[in-house]
Amino acid sequence: MPERSTHTMNRRHWMASAAGSGISVCWPGPVKSVETGIPRAKSVIVVFLNGGASQLETFDPKPDAPREIRGEFGSIASAVPGTFVCEYLPRLARLADRYTIVRSMSHDDTDHGSATYLALTGRYHARKSSNPLPAPEDHPAFAAALKRVMGPSRNFDTSVTVNGPAIVPELPAPGQDAGLLGREYDPFLVGDLTGGPSSWPSFDLPIGLNLERLRSRKTMLEMIEANHVQASHNKILNDMVGMQGRAMDLFENPAGRRAFDLSAEPSAVVERYGRHRSGLACLLARRLVEAGVPLITVIWNHSGRGQDRLPDDPEAQGWDTHNDLFEVMRQHLLPRFDQTFSALLEDLQQRNLLDQTLVLCLGEFGRAPRVALESNFAGAMPGRKHWANVYSMVAAGAGVSRGAVLGASDKFAAYPTTERYGPWDVHATVAAALGVDPAMEYHDRLARPFRLTLGQPIVGLYR
Repeated sequence: MPERSTHTMNRRHWMASAAGSGISVCWPGPVKSVETGIPRAKSVIVVFLNGGASQLETFDPKPDAPREIRGEFGSIASAVPGTFVCEYLPRLARLADRYTIVRSMSHDDTDHGSATYLALTGRYHARKSSNPLPAPEDHPAFAAALKRVMGPSRNFDTSVTVNGPAIVPELPAPGQDAGLLGREYDPFLVGDLTGGPSSWPSFDLPIGLNLERLRSRKTMLEMIEANHVQASHNKILNDMVGMQGRAMDLFENPAGRRAFDLSAEPSAVVERYGRHRSGLACLLARRLVEAGVPLITVIWNHSGRGQDRLPDDPEAQGWDTHNDLFEVMRQHLLPRFDQTFSALLEDLQQRNLLDQTLVLCLGEFGRAPRVALESNFAGAMPGRKHWANVYSMVAAGAGVSRGAVLGASDKFAAYPTTERYGPWDVHATVAAALGVDPAMEYHDRLARPFRLTLGQPIVGLYR
């Protein structure tokens, strides 16, 4: 099919070949999809709740279940009659008529490392339900695969990850980079933004170097690289060349660079999001939407369960609440989430960006229905174990139905009672929304074919 990507050399090698042969080469633009019935979005924001947020304490409470199931928290009515959410999400309850709750997300990987890999790549890890380290032969993050098929973005970068990487439990989880595609396709990674301008990405040129001289150096580099085209099997060389090309592209894109200047935001806007890692990450996500970045992944909390080591540090709290669930969620997780995620939705709406931006919020899995104290974890009060059989997702914007609930769980929020959706379907939805065929293939440097996604777009979000 004409929309399928079959090239095996990276962009810089094509440009080097052109420089050496006199051939003019144009890198393909975004790959358009077959009709999927999914409305188009200009950008997608995926908010990833690292650690696995409890469905019962967020968007699928069970007020009629026994206390050992429903937990300590109550539920409150939302803006949508008959739809209830956790009592500690009052702002999001008032905005329920702007989003859809999916209550039948489901898979069967039950540990953070491999489940994060599944959530971010759309594929099960070879070591299911484990905590493997990242490896060069890993499948690429969907954000990296999307960059592979869409080609370079004219708007800074195709994929940006903010507030990363996700630490699971003490090391970066696999599935967050380009894996077997090579470093050229890594999502652009932004870390902690709370340190002020010194912690924000800087694209200032060194003293004495202007864009004209930079472009001259770029041309010379491409001519040199033309002599190395035959060495395209050299992974280290390919990675270096690809990253050099990306760096030069960033210097030449003033709109993208301006997105990182959070000092341009009014103080009231920053306060509404929150001057913490999650708040500044979501604020930057909105600015990246304005800069035209197709896919932004926000790692809501970099640490999955930092409360075991730093119980008094709000920035360390993660959604992996084996013990002390109700204390951690009441004091830290839910107030911050309610503040910042509602700010993101409201800000996008007020700026007329929500209709063109798909927003998805989910973790790698949910939490067990029964409340219990686990002796092998820190904490004196009970919590919930990992649970992948059912969990929740929130979707908004870009044609998603407003005020809806898609799917359902049983009376204990333990298993779906309707059609199940998995991470592979989430990625298919994102691809379709960005105008890319979810079933298309891309090829790695060994010319091996890989399907972009293994799922189907969640059309029920749009009914």
